[in-house]
Amino acid sequence: MLYIKYIKSHFHVLAQTRSILPAFRSLDLDYVGNMASSDVHVRICEQEILKYDLEIKALIQDVSECTGPQSSLTELNAEVKKSFHNLRLRIQDLEQMALEQDKESDKQALISQVEGHKKQMLSNQTAWRKANLASKLSIDSMEKQALLSGADSAVRQRKMTKEALAQTTSGITENLMSISRMMAQQVHQSDETMTSLATSSRTVQETNEEFKTMTGTIQLGRKLITKYNRRELTDKLLIFLALALFLATVLYILKKRLFPFL
Repeated sequence: MLYIKYIKSHFHVLAQTRSILPAFRSLDLDYVGNMASSDVHVRICEQEILKYDLEIKALIQDVSECTGPQSSLTELNAEVKKSFHNLRLRIQDLEQMALEQDKESDKQALISQVEGHKKQMLSNQTAWRKANLASKLSIDSMEKQALLSGADSAVRQRKMTKEALAQTTSGITENLMSISRMMAQQVHQSDETMTSLATSSRTVQETNEEFKTMTGTIQLGRKLITKYNRRELTDKLLIFLALALFLATVLYILKKRLFPFL
């Protein structure tokens, strides 16, 4: 709502200056429209990122509190994977919007937000792995206690068929493979981040060296200008002295010619 008021006030200012700058009215309106559209897309993308982040945190809490059966844990993990996939897509969209920004300040601000979202996603993935391990340990512990319980052993044996055991083993194997793939992906993303940071550091160093070179060139130019100014003053003084000497010589010759008796 505040953003809409800001746009309306901006158009009101443009309307007031209509009599002064009529030639630029349409250009300003197009620029404001494009800027507003870009900001709206960024805000929508950030809201969706926040929504998926909250969904993931809630699902991770459900995973950590899951006490079985294994099928319930598998369904929760599937939902977590889907949310992570959607979150990763929206972060990529926000990063693309950051690269398309015209102002460098806006670009750097959005890139900083993207890095923060990536770190938060990595933190959620770590929490998810810990919740999975805790839930699996809890389920395994409960199953062991149930198997060791003499009163319920007969009922447990009838329910735990070969198909259920195979499904449980398959689910655990799939989850472990999924966690392994996620860890490999995180390592790859960390390598890319380190490479990006190294490239940025080299760029900053090269820019600093260029600034130092430009500063030296400017100082040298200033010294040369000062030197030429002093030389110009010296030349003017020499010309004045030469002119004075010439006039004095002329006057002396005229005096000897016209007034030899003086």
